[in-house]
Amino acid sequence: MNQIEIGRGKRGRRAYSFDDIAVVPSRRTRDPEEVSVAWQIDAYHFDLPVIAAPMDSVMSPESAIAFGKLGGLPVLDLEGLWTRYDDPTFLLAEIASLDPSSATARLQQIYAEPIKPELITERLRQVRESGVTVAGALSPQRTQEFWETVVDAGCDLFVIRGTTVSAEHVSSRAEPLNLKRFIYELDVPVIVGGASSYTAALHLMRTGAAGVLVGFGGGAAHTTRLTLGIHAPMASAIADVAAARRDYMDESGGRYVHVIADGGVGRSGEIVKAIACGADAVMLGAALARATDAPGRGFHWGSEAHHPLLPRGERVEVGALAPLEEIMLGPGRVADGTTNLIGALRHAMATTGYSDLKEFQRVEVVVAPYQRS
Repeated sequence: MNQIEIGRGKRGRRAYSFDDIAVVPSRRTRDPEEVSVAWQIDAYHFDLPVIAAPMDSVMSPESAIAFGKLGGLPVLDLEGLWTRYDDPTFLLAEIASLDPSSATARLQQIYAEPIKPELITERLRQVRESGVTVAGALSPQRTQEFWETVVDAGCDLFVIRGTTVSAEHVSSRAEPLNLKRFIYELDVPVIVGGASSYTAALHLMRTGAAGVLVGFGGGAAHTTRLTLGIHAPMASAIADVAAARRDYMDESGGRYVHVIADGGVGRSGEIVKAIACGADAVMLGAALARATDAPGRGFHWGSEAHHPLLPRGERVEVGALAPLEEIMLGPGRVADGTTNLIGALRHAMATTGYSDLKEFQRVEVVVAPYQRS
């Protein structure tokens, strides 16, 4: 593994972002209509390899239902506005109208409202009654407090999502969440993350997780690199976690853990490259926040943007581009990779001759840094 000398006392490994790599066409092509982009995690089958990020700018109960009916997996943020307020639509409108200079402070005030367990139950019930797969997300810090409410509400998939999640958290102030014991005792599949290295991902896989989210502060609304100096270039991170999955399969006698790219996947070309590097699916935030029917009304923010002590994100304007269905399935009306995301994935797979996602993970890639004009 190549080590680059940063200075006499420090070396570092070269890592690659999506902009640094490209997929290489092969000698065979096929019709896009003959390509399958379906995937399955545990007992749940999805027509599209896309998970909607649990962020208030992306998912409300209504948009979750719409996204599930399109064939994706919607995930509700169970620490968001919809579990703090009976009707937060007026607050969503206010957030979209905030002056950038005061946005962070106002977000902190709005999200200071306590989470109400009865609203967790109500929001999950609303999605479940629509007939789509029900998934909800909590941070590791809140999982101990609310997981029973989530499971009792009939959640199909449980997501534990943070900027980074470890299998072993050390704390002298409170008993940390024991992921291995927690997942073992839970009756529903768990997706956990983010992780950005081979070792961290391997430890998460050993907890019994059904899927691992790959990423660390790389999303459009994150400022983690600026505030903490921490960042994980996504192409290398996914390839490292995919290697951990391969080795864990050997270690466990064939147990397959799904790798889900979470962060830095804002356009169709990045979805293509994420799967080419080994991801089974992608989690989209900003890409879906661009929908005209998204709750954020052209703005996008995550939980890091309203952290009470150390905000590591911000409210960003992404614009209201097209309806959710058009962003996912087309027709595309712009040529920048922001609409017809699945159509672009199908065309990339067809151009390189692959018929399904598992095959496409073996596609050849090259290091070819993109020069922006």
